[in-house]
Amino acid sequence: MQFAGISYIAVAFAAAASFVFGFAYYMAFGKPWMEALGKTTADIENSKSPLPFVIAAVAELVIAYMLAGVMGHLGRDAMTVPTGLITGLFAWIGFVVTTMAVNHAFQGVRPMLTLIDGGHWLGVLLLQGLIIGWIGL
Repeated sequence: MQFAGISYIAVAFAAAASFVFGFAYYMAFGKPWMEALGKTTADIENSKSPLPFVIAAVAELVIAYMLAGVMGHLGRDAMTVPTGLITGLFAWIGFVVTTMAVNHAFQGVRPMLTLIDGGHWLGVLLLQGLIIGWIGL
């Protein structure tokens, strides 16, 4: 199924895969992430709202859709896994990690938080670019 040349299947699969990736990533980096954030396990357990997960799922769906749109502007012949990876990397460098670095600098958070969260978003964009490039538009 497509709308304006974008495959809903590729977008949905990319969004779902990046949500699962985020779960695994933060399971692996949970302890250093909490330390960088200045929180304890009890702090995290006391905030059991599903809202952050809903926001993450919606955001990853929007990111996948927009990444597919950007890749679509490169043309159908450029819809490959390498192009997807490069586009994801460029989006991360140009928009995501730069924005995070500015916000985190002004918020005074620990640099480790920027590294951990930045690594997560790099993984998300690379994974989404790979999937969208593989499945196509």
